[in-house]
Amino acid sequence: MFEVGERYQGRSRERVGVPTKYLLAACLSLLFFSASSDDARADLRLCNKTDSQVGVAIGYKDKTDWVTEGWWNLASNSCETLVPGSLVSRYYYIYAVDYDQFGEWGGRAFMCTREKEFTIRGIEDCVARGFERTGFFEIDTGEQSSWTVQLTEPVQQGTGGR
Repeated sequence: MFEVGERYQGRSRERVGVPTKYLLAACLSLLFFSASSDDARADLRLCNKTDSQVGVAIGYKDKTDWVTEGWWNLASNSCETLVPGSLVSRYYYIYAVDYDQFGEWGGRAFMCTREKEFTIRGIEDCVARGFERTGFFEIDTGEQSSWTVQLTEPVQQGTGGR
């Protein structure tokens, strides 16, 4: 094996000079801090902890309007970032459907959705504007800069999630 400060060069071993050691240490430190800053990154993430594929829509208030967006399709036992970066709202709203078992996660916060991919501004008069009126459940992030929602088995009545 190699000792610290040595590198393999074909069939012989060569000592690495002192300046190279410091350069290597600096590169490793930079790599470590880059990796740990990714772990500390602030996002709103959703994890599908079921055995089914699920479709997810999100609602939130931006600077001027309510916005709903969808669909993220998550494979079983996977996670997805729905809102990248630090969270600017305390409350977010989620609606999800279980494509395999036909359950859903919903609630009493009604917002606009549609069957295909969408970004919809405003939550009023959904049906009159050609959209569906869908009940979302509320996520209170407590003003944290990041949050992860974990979906477990859906409840057929349309409430649940945590």
